[in-house]
Amino acid sequence: MKPSDMRELALTDFDQEIENRKKELMELRFQASMGNLPQPHRVSQLRREVAQLNTIRSERQRKEGQQ
Repeated sequence: MKPSDMRELALTDFDQEIENRKKELMELRFQASMGNLPQPHRVSQLRREVAQLNTIRSERQRKEGQQ
């Protein structure tokens, strides 16, 4: 998901998106520990998406708090 698409999400959807990505990341890490990881680049991609979602969520919360 692109950051521009992330910015269009409702504030309530951020928690659900973050949780979904964290679950997928946990599953991929488990697969990596078993030595059966078909897409190793997906781990870093998910970590980046979680960080971007957290950043955008905190930006919005600060912006709403100032208004």
